[in-house]
Amino acid sequence: MAAAASPTVFLLMVNGQIESAQFPEFDDLYCKYCFVYGYDWAPTSGLEEGISQITSKNRVAPQDLVWNFPIDITFKSTNPFGWPQIVISVYGPDLFGNDVVRGYGAVHIPFTPGRHRRTIPMFVPESTSKLQKFTSWLMGRRPEFTDPKVVAQGEGREGRALHTKSKQL
Repeated sequence: MAAAASPTVFLLMVNGQIESAQFPEFDDLYCKYCFVYGYDWAPTSGLEEGISQITSKNRVAPQDLVWNFPIDITFKSTNPFGWPQIVISVYGPDLFGNDVVRGYGAVHIPFTPGRHRRTIPMFVPESTSKLQKFTSWLMGRRPEFTDPKVVAQGEGREGRALHTKSKQL
């Protein structure tokens, strides 16, 4: 009797939302998301990237910025190595009206089925010297990553100093 064929792939379905954030010193923020995953993973349906609407603080909970931004994507893979992570980037206007990064963060998609709530620690890159800080403020160009996916990747960061300031999403 022939052995039963085992499945060659498995599916990971992600359905949820980026609910809210707390950035006490900022208002009128929007967020972007993208996924980082290993070589054996491939999205089969849904959006890999997205950008939300701009949200303002509300009167009831003045610390909260509410997006309720939906996420729906399905991945397939042959092995769990490189389990997907979601990378969140939050942007908002500075004093001159330029959109600047207000925070980066990443978290692995939960490994178990069911409802999950995640709080993502956020950070922003900072200039390393007072002269760089002043110049970036004057020019309206704060330090930011050219590719936000670097937040979830370990390779290529060794040997580099990265100065950051923490936030919370």
